[in-house]
Amino acid sequence: MRACILFLATVGGLTAAEPVRLTLADFISAGNEGPPPAGWSELSDGTIHLTGKGPGSLISKAGYGNFVLEWEWKISTGGNNGIKYWVTKVAGKEWLGIEYQMIDDRAHADGLRGGSHTTAAVYDIKEPDPGKAYKPAGEWNQSKVIVQDGRIEHWLNGKLAVSVDTRSPEWAELIARSKFKNKPGFAPGNGKIMLTEHGDETWIRGLRITGR
Repeated sequence: MRACILFLATVGGLTAAEPVRLTLADFISAGNEGPPPAGWSELSDGTIHLTGKGPGSLISKAGYGNFVLEWEWKISTGGNNGIKYWVTKVAGKEWLGIEYQMIDDRAHADGLRGGSHTTAAVYDIKEPDPGKAYKPAGEWNQSKVIVQDGRIEHWLNGKLAVSVDTRSPEWAELIARSKFKNKPGFAPGNGKIMLTEHGDETWIRGLRITGR
């Protein structure tokens, strides 16, 4: 599958050679929109660490439309988490967005369910290539999301795992079969980045973004 090349020209003052590192200071609580609560911390090497259940999800202070988001991550055995993008408050109530699934495919019940609930999936919307380059819980995975003019790509350990055009009939059909079918305004083409909390210990390092 082909690679999607983005940001050959300057976008929002950034170029492909100028990714911006995101730290915990770039996020706020999705609950009260205050500082990240206890349970989220930044280790001495810059790794963002989630201890487990309780602190809730975080949303970025900035919003993004077209971008490249890259990071490394690992989860505890049987763990589940994800990073969301184009996150907005749907109907003025709940923060929702497209999720890059990060899960223990071999032990978590949702991972064992397969399909669009496995690592690198467009969660509950489109499943990844079954031959994806996946590393099990406890090992570091490298992930990337590329978004350009409605087209999204999820990469895992250097290989394209899934892609879809959010402006296509295929996307409309996928949404109609998903849990988001009755969520008008879902994934509008821009929004916040969310570091989710699904109750399991998670480590994220090297989080960086290019674009706006």
